[in-house]
Amino acid sequence: MNSGNSNSRAIVAKILCALLKDRGSLGTLLNNHKDHPEFGLIQESSYGCCRWYFALDVILQELLNKPLKKQDLDIQCLMICALYQLRELEVAEYAVINESVAAVSGFKKPWAKGLVNAVLRGYQRTREEIENKLEKDPSDRSLAFPKWLSTEISNQWKDSAPSILNNSNLRPPMTLRVNKAKNSRSQYLRSLADAGLEASAGELSDTAVYLHQPVPVSDLPGFDEGHCSVQDEASQLVPTLLQLEPGHCVLDACAAPGGKSCHILESERSLTGLTCIDRTQSKLDRIQENLIRLDLEANLVAGDASDTDTWWDGVPFDRILLDAPCSATGVIRRHPDIKLLRTPQQVESLTLVQAELLSNLWPCLKPGGLMLYTTCSLLRQENEEAIRRFLDSTDSAKYEAITVDWGVECAFGRQLLPGTGLGPDGFFYSVLRKEFA
Repeated sequence: MNSGNSNSRAIVAKILCALLKDRGSLGTLLNNHKDHPEFGLIQESSYGCCRWYFALDVILQELLNKPLKKQDLDIQCLMICALYQLRELEVAEYAVINESVAAVSGFKKPWAKGLVNAVLRGYQRTREEIENKLEKDPSDRSLAFPKWLSTEISNQWKDSAPSILNNSNLRPPMTLRVNKAKNSRSQYLRSLADAGLEASAGELSDTAVYLHQPVPVSDLPGFDEGHCSVQDEASQLVPTLLQLEPGHCVLDACAAPGGKSCHILESERSLTGLTCIDRTQSKLDRIQENLIRLDLEANLVAGDASDTDTWWDGVPFDRILLDAPCSATGVIRRHPDIKLLRTPQQVESLTLVQAELLSNLWPCLKPGGLMLYTTCSLLRQENEEAIRRFLDSTDSAKYEAITVDWGVECAFGRQLLPGTGLGPDGFFYSVLRKEFA
């Protein structure tokens, strides 16, 4: 029986505890445990606990005689983890309970062993009654969203709110971008079928392929040779909206992790150049790895995109992609820790960052050129309202409607809402043209 620091349930509890204290992200915290023999269970449980935290906590409070003290958040998180495993995973119930009780040793709180045992056995006995009560809760707590965010989504997307919340709780698909310089999509679908991998073509992008089951990239035919990349279908719409032409000089202003940069280069092989900016050198290194795998070249610059004095040589760009930092509320299915990490105050701060990037990058665009503003947010204050404010303050900026048959048309852009199992992430797009003086 595992105990102490090696117990997988204790590790999940510590990860969840760190997230609730805003000390890291799920990805970075999980990276510390990649060599653990039960990493698969740790990863699955960590993602699941984040996805269902706000429902699991309601269940836990039903089972406790009195709320736990603030300093016992670790024990609370341990029980959340155990409830997730009892509720969602095909793990023997006795193993979940025994291992969770043993995990208490890692927190040096022996008094909690009896509590953990009693709570989990209580859930076993009253599971049907508690779950029915949660399902009938009028405030939709069974959908496991923080109250501020579910309220915001319900207010902004009244008719679509139920599907947004439900789809955001689904497991995300593994979506591929076919490199048309190497093979056609139909050819690659045949390669996948030959490798025994079931897949289907995306409906929005002519390069998108959905795997019916995720696999390691090493199992993808031709991956190392650049025949495909992993990228959500929503992001694959970017090159078409940029209206790229031979000879264009393009800026990808917030480029990491580089999927859109590489797709831009794959889509128009005769660009004069592509400049990719990101704050972090390690993220630029990751972009470089993808460029090498795909046999592509770009100018990589480490810096703050909004501080143009530090990196811009004064030569304007024909096209600018501004994939702005945002709340990422459209990709919760991929990053369920967003539910725990985001706050209304953070969203407000992000709107200021977005406004600064728009206004500071606009002088870098050639008259007649296009800027494509994108976010993976569902919130209007980061999307159409951000564009509205920018247009009100910038005489040379003109909004161009996106005439397509996908997504929801907004006042100043187009919004994709989170799709079903084999659908795209939530994503916003706005095309701005710079008028000649």
